[in-house]
Amino acid sequence: MGVIRRIQRTPSGTFFVCLPKEWAERYGLKRGSVVAIDETSDGKLLIDPEYGAAPPSRVVVLEPGPYLSREIIGKYLLGFDIIRVEAKESISFETREIVKKTVSRLIGLEIVEEDYSKIVLQCLLEPTSFPPEKILRRGYATVAGMHRDVVNALVNGDVHMARSVIARDEEVNRLYFLLVRILRTIIQNPSLSEKLGLQPIECLDYRLTASLVETIGDECVRTAFKVLDLKGTKLTEALKKLIVEFHVMVYGAHENALKSFLEGDIALAEEVRNMRPQVEKTLGALEKSVKEQSLEAMPYILAAVSTLQQIYEHSVDIADLVTPKSRKP
Repeated sequence: MGVIRRIQRTPSGTFFVCLPKEWAERYGLKRGSVVAIDETSDGKLLIDPEYGAAPPSRVVVLEPGPYLSREIIGKYLLGFDIIRVEAKESISFETREIVKKTVSRLIGLEIVEEDYSKIVLQCLLEPTSFPPEKILRRGYATVAGMHRDVVNALVNGDVHMARSVIARDEEVNRLYFLLVRILRTIIQNPSLSEKLGLQPIECLDYRLTASLVETIGDECVRTAFKVLDLKGTKLTEALKKLIVEFHVMVYGAHENALKSFLEGDIALAEEVRNMRPQVEKTLGALEKSVKEQSLEAMPYILAAVSTLQQIYEHSVDIADLVTPKSRKP
């Protein structure tokens, strides 16, 4: 439990409360010092002792090594502003290529300085310009497009469209990394929550939902690879019809799941879960219809259908995170 203080009141009617002495001294506050007081949507007051001061840049130094790419991504997700890659001698061409490839996967991270022994990366993003809901919606829109296209590729044997779906997965990953960085920034700087429209306590659910959306994108990629394995195999008309029917249900499930999450719509979330009997019935019909295809094609078609079924399961997981939106007083 934090420090407890009793509220006082002046004769003129002004309310006041004393600040902890140790806290005030730690931040160099004295009579006449200015602090910022912000009210959150749930009625809490945040007192900022460094009002008007620009937060210092967070800097980390990394050495070239076998896990350099993973280390750069990790520091980016942790919110570091400047990542310095420094070697005792010169940095090899291979290491420079690894750094450049990693930078291309992270939105806002740029190489701002480079010489024979160091590469300086800086994140040029302003967190307040990237509300988490906006990033999540953009990532979902990309994934939803991948889902539509991969089903068309499967039904029509379109390998070119399948490759397009695979290529778009990188953008989904970039948006996911960006969202994780913003969410961690909010947790470390609660004063940002009001500006970004998300309370720190909501960040975990956003992280889980974003992860599930990203996983739906991965399922689309797995389906696309099965389309490539089929090499343009023609499907029976009955099977095509069932795949499209299955797609409509699964697509509607993740569309409603995300909508219910963003709007706090419990009833809509329950609709997603209640779709299971119809989803399983259509899946059973699909599996029977696949037997009409050649023995060579059957495993790939069944695997593709299985990944589409997993998309429904991820939709249910998103729906399970839905809680009613609290109303402001």
